[in-house]
Amino acid sequence: MQPLRCVLQAQGSLRWVPLASLSWLWLRATRMHSSSSLPNTTGPSLGRQQENELKTNFSSRLATGPTFQHFLRNASVPQEKPSPEVEDPPPYLMVDELLGKQRKVYLETYGCQMNVNDTEIAWSILQQSGYLRTSNLQEADVILLVTCSIREKAEQTIWNRLHQLKALKTKRLRSRVPLKIGILGCMAERLKEEILNREKTVDVLAGPDAYRDLPRLLAVTESGQQAANVLLSLDETYADIMPVQTSPSATSAFVSIMRGCDNMCSYCIVPFTRGRERSRPVASILEEVRKLSEQGLKEVTLLGQNVNSFRDNSEIQFNNTVSTNLSRGFTTNYKTKQGGLRFAHLLDQVSRVDPEMRIRFTSPHPKDFPDEVLQLIHERDNICKQIHLPAQSGSTRVLEAMRRGYSREAYVELIHHIRDSIPGVSLSSDFIAGFCGETEGDHLQTVSLLREVQYNTGFLFAYSMRQLSKRSATDLCGRNDGNLKVIFPDVEMEDVTNPGFRVRAQPGDYVLVKITFASSQTLKGDVLCKTTLKDSSAYC
Repeated sequence: MQPLRCVLQAQGSLRWVPLASLSWLWLRATRMHSSSSLPNTTGPSLGRQQENELKTNFSSRLATGPTFQHFLRNASVPQEKPSPEVEDPPPYLMVDELLGKQRKVYLETYGCQMNVNDTEIAWSILQQSGYLRTSNLQEADVILLVTCSIREKAEQTIWNRLHQLKALKTKRLRSRVPLKIGILGCMAERLKEEILNREKTVDVLAGPDAYRDLPRLLAVTESGQQAANVLLSLDETYADIMPVQTSPSATSAFVSIMRGCDNMCSYCIVPFTRGRERSRPVASILEEVRKLSEQGLKEVTLLGQNVNSFRDNSEIQFNNTVSTNLSRGFTTNYKTKQGGLRFAHLLDQVSRVDPEMRIRFTSPHPKDFPDEVLQLIHERDNICKQIHLPAQSGSTRVLEAMRRGYSREAYVELIHHIRDSIPGVSLSSDFIAGFCGETEGDHLQTVSLLREVQYNTGFLFAYSMRQLSKRSATDLCGRNDGNLKVIFPDVEMEDVTNPGFRVRAQPGDYVLVKITFASSQTLKGDVLCKTTLKDSSAYC
């Protein structure tokens, strides 16, 4: 009976070990018993009796031991990836050093719509870390400039602003926490060390892909050091960050759908300051648009450096999607990409979120206007019939030097195709005058293109900042489907959604206006009635 006692003791000490361990012990014990050299004084019948007894004991103890469900309950649960706000701090910082501690942040935005959206993202991250927002420069503890680097004039504006802020920092009372100044965005990415070396007043440098790191960078500066993160990312889209609208009474918002650019036009710095193209998942974009709709916003603009080259590859099944063709006569500077959910799919889904929310997008590239996108714009009442189509030059020779991927003839053919597909469409464009090697003849071809196409709006490389107009106490201002400013009187009007009622227009309302005057940038008219997007088509 010695082998049996050995097994029972082992089972008693390992009552809650896995089944495999018990089985192994029992097998080992029985093998020891069968191979032992003890004298066979009990006979074969006693051996069989001991074996049966051993099996019965093991079976009874196994029945009262751990079950399969026990192991499931006690299995270690895989840990979810921690969210950014609960990540462990770096070893040289304590958790509380990453907190804002009610310090006030003043944000200034320069440049394009992407920078406006970046400001909202940066503020959302800082708000989660305990910072407060202020519109008063004098009471700020942190001043952040979201910068543009597209032209030298834009950078010079920032250098001048830093000179002004240096005086503010010098006059800071010692009784207050030290003032911190940061440069964010494209200028930080392009100039990097030059900013830190030239302007010792700058404490923080953060590129477009480093906004998540702002709490750490600001914490590092508490020891008197300068802190910088200008690393570009291949996958950062801030898809999980809900931008905080800067104006609580806003009726429109920008929604970033992709970042970076792969076009590599010879004159453009964007691929070097914003990095390679990567797109947000469609699901995260739709969620943001739904939230904006629930907040009562009436217009969203989908943003990207090359917005209509959107390609969501976030799910494996998306990679089987057939690639969208380019516009006829257009080529790319990179290898043709395959798979992913394209811009037409996204535009379709976004337009379905709220039929009474207007949808715009900017800035596109002419090469990415396949027929399905044009057809969708034509069919949906809430997708604005306005397309920004940057030409940059009317000379095929200059376009080739610019690496634009198309000729003048291909561009003009696309214009005709768009106007045939979307009757009454409003067109705008960008032009660069005086490009490297451009001749008088090249310039005249650009002028002839302007006359041939007759854009609704044009933006030139060399221009003067528009003079700010004073707000009128008797007029209201909105934008039409073609994105032109429309001024009309603030008077009572008929409400077609509530027959018999007369109302005044409120922010976010749609109104019909009869145009009576037009300048190059502004329309004026008389208000007819309050309406909806659906009902307005009956009047147009």
